[in-house]
Amino acid sequence: MKRVKHDIELVEKAIKGDATAFEQLLIKEEQMLYYKALSYVGRKEDVLDVIQETACKAFLAIKDLRNPEYFSTWLFRILIRECYQLLKKRDRMIPYDEMELLRKMEHKQELPSDTLHLGEALSKLNESYQTSIILFYYHDLSIRDIAEVMEKPVGTIKTYLRRAKKHLKNELERSYKFNERTI
Repeated sequence: MKRVKHDIELVEKAIKGDATAFEQLLIKEEQMLYYKALSYVGRKEDVLDVIQETACKAFLAIKDLRNPEYFSTWLFRILIRECYQLLKKRDRMIPYDEMELLRKMEHKQELPSDTLHLGEALSKLNESYQTSIILFYYHDLSIRDIAEVMEKPVGTIKTYLRRAKKHLKNELERSYKFNERTI
C-alpha cells in the first residue's frame, strides 16, 4: 500500500491530543481518503459523509493508537468500516470499475462480456471476501497490507482470496451457462 510517510513526532503529538497535529495528518491523507472512499461508496456526497465520520472517529480514538508508524493503515481501516456502515444503511452494493477489476483478476476468462455480471457475483460474497478481493485487485494492496487493514493473519487473507476467486469463478461460469442456454 502506498503509505504517506508521516513524521512520527507529528503522530505522537496527535496521540497526545494535539488537534493541530491531527489536522495536519488528515491533510496529508486527504487524497487517499477521498479516492478510497469514492471507490467504495461511489457518490461524492457519500464520500464527504464517510470522510467526516472517519475523521471524527479517528480523532476520538487516536489516543489508543499503539504504533505511530501505522497511522495510515489505522486510518484506512476506520475508513473502510465507515464505508461499509454507510453502504449497509443505504443498502447499496460497492461500486467499482468492473472492467478494470476483471483485467486484474489472475484467472482471465474468455467469456463474452455480456454474460459477465461481476458486480452481482461480488455482491454475493461475504464482506470479508469482498473486501479482500477489492483491496487486492482494485487497490493493488499486498496481502500483508490487506492483513494489516483487516486485522487478520496473512494466511487468512490468502484463504479469503482463494475462496473468493473460486466463488466468483463459479458464479461467472453459472451466469455464462445460463446465458448460453437462453440465446
